Amino acid sequence: LLLLQVLASCLWLGHSEVVKSFETSCPQFFFREIPPNEALEPQKPARICQRYKNQYYFATLYDRKMRIPVYSAYIYQPGPGKRPKTWLVEPQLIGPTYPKTMEKEWTLLNYYNVSSEKLSQSQAVLHDYKNLTGLNRGHLNPNGHHDDYSSRIATFTLTNIVPQDAKLNGGAWNNYEQQTMIRRTQGCQTTYAIVGAVPGNNYIAKGRVNKPSHLWSAACCVVDNNYIKAWGVIAENDKNQVQLLTLGELEDTLTELYGRGQVSLFDSDCPRE
Repeated sequence: LLLLQVLASCLWLGHSEVVKSFETSCPQFFFREIPPNEALEPQKPARICQRYKNQYYFATLYDRKMRIPVYSAYIYQPGPGKRPKTWLVEPQLIGPTYPKTMEKEWTLLNYYNVSSEKLSQSQAVLHDYKNLTGLNRGHLNPNGHHDDYSSRIATFTLTNIVPQDAKLNGGAWNNYEQQTMIRRTQGCQTTYAIVGAVPGNNYIAKGRVNKPSHLWSAACCVVDNNYIKAWGVIAENDKNQVQLLTLGELEDTLTELYGRGQVSLFDSDCPRE
């Protein structure tokens, strides 16, 4: 039995951070363990089970070409706590031989002898977000939706960040994250959230990092065995306003914006009305 346990733990350690499939690697962050369909998939995707200190905290579909996340999926568990200050990157986007847990840029450059060029080829780096005007680093999965420090730190990876309109990020979007979510999740046992970004026509960092045209968020909340509710929001990334929608309305809007077929964000048991 002990040998089996050792074998099992070795297999688990072999679990890569950048994974082939969310269904087999970190399905727990999706309602009924079903991730969004392929209509959101970019040309050069990377599926990341976001891992910090040997634990998975959320899942991100990352666009290697645009250097922004397509979406981050997590379970909503808000709580009080300090806002972390340290930004992390994803070593496994460089290659599978690098650490399976998010690290500081400094650690990769100094301990793993990764060059700045090699690191910045694979993903956005801190320098890309320097000297922005009217934009700041917008979390898809916000640190305030987590109730302990490790899970909050895990959201501070640049693979969970997009260039977001500063007024929107500090205004209507923050209002949705902090107030609307609390109101809407009253009575929910478990709330599954997916927050995404629609690629736009503008870039920061000399064309390296895409500035999304829209940000969106969807939630599916299990009240009890007989009752599930859902909703969505969308915001243009140059206006300080958020539009509240049904899940069905959000999926239809995203279907038009992405133009890759009908978008489905959650299992069919989440109500679209």
